Amino acid sequence: MTTPAAIRAIVVDDEQLAREELCFLLDQVGGVEIVAQASNGVDALRLAGELHPDLMFLDIQMPGLTGFEVARRLVATDRPPQLVFVTAFDQYAIDAFSVNAVDYVLKPVDADRLEQTLDRARRRLASQQAARMPLAPADLERVIEAVQARQGRRDQLAIRVGERFILVQADEVIHASLIDESIVVVTNSASGTSNYHTLDELQARLDPAVFWRVHRSHLVNITKIKEIVPWFSRNYLLKMKDPKGTEIPVSRSQTRRLREYLQL
Repeated sequence: MTTPAAIRAIVVDDEQLAREELCFLLDQVGGVEIVAQASNGVDALRLAGELHPDLMFLDIQMPGLTGFEVARRLVATDRPPQLVFVTAFDQYAIDAFSVNAVDYVLKPVDADRLEQTLDRARRRLASQQAARMPLAPADLERVIEAVQARQGRRDQLAIRVGERFILVQADEVIHASLIDESIVVVTNSASGTSNYHTLDELQARLDPAVFWRVHRSHLVNITKIKEIVPWFSRNYLLKMKDPKGTEIPVSRSQTRRLREYLQL
């Protein structure tokens, strides 16, 4: 069986120790040839133009050009490398994927996590259209969940609004509904579709004390109810605090729970 060619990579970080540590880990994992190192964005761009690497590991916070500025210049070239952001900060996940990055890895880098990243890079490189591969919603959710797991919290969601993905705090969610086989998530400032396929999956991400499944097609934040409107057969409609004042029906099975909670 033919051994796959090593991935040719450049490592960019303004801290020498960080570069050396990452190079050591890449050597341990195997399958990667480090063709150059750079301590700043200007050198990274120059080396990319000279060496045409398959992959570039980019720190984000660097003097001069940031990692994102380097990335945006690279993706505009004829032969952009695949990009992996390596940083100690997690707030850049969405921006990382706006430039079609392979992955987003937090420092200190874990060898097993790095191996997963390299597997993703190999799949990208094997694709004929790897350089322009669009971000799949599942990829974005996977990264967000990985970041949140590192911090021991699950308080953010990614929703798609048009062609963009935005990150919203879970407590900003007013309601989520199953509409035309998509999960639509609504906040005060945005409305978009979630990557989750069912409300059960979404509900599992959220605080059950706050988010109630009041209907098989609706999940509501009970702290965001504006008005309770009596409906037929002693049921209710919940008028929510979103800009449209959306009215959500409460199923018969959930009416008793709502009455007890609100002491109706």
